[in-house]
Amino acid sequence: MLKHIAAVFLVLATAGPVTAQTPDGAAPFDADLQRLAEILGTLHYLRGICGANEGQKWRAEMQALVDAETPSGERRARMIASFNRGYNGFQQTYRTCTPAANVAIRRYLQEGSKISRDLTARYAN
Repeated sequence: MLKHIAAVFLVLATAGPVTAQTPDGAAPFDADLQRLAEILGTLHYLRGICGANEGQKWRAEMQALVDAETPSGERRARMIASFNRGYNGFQQTYRTCTPAANVAIRRYLQEGSKISRDLTARYAN
């Protein structure tokens, strides 16, 4: 399942930037991208404490998302802040892997996968 989710993230990352933007420079899907970034931050932290031995995988997924979307200024700052919020929020809650942390991982993998599929289906070239 994890390979499938990583593939979905990769598809989103390689879909390329979408040019549809609102007048303030934000894309219509920015809320979804920010949520996805927060999920990636959460997974980066939780998978690390739960012994997944994935190293920087989720941080690299975030970097691929930023590279593909090429946000600038405030959009970029919001995406990065979302990643950090996900990471820091769970860092404050979980010091070790628990059954609840494993449940959270499963739920965030599912949610991230759904967001990726929806974004790709709607906005990919």
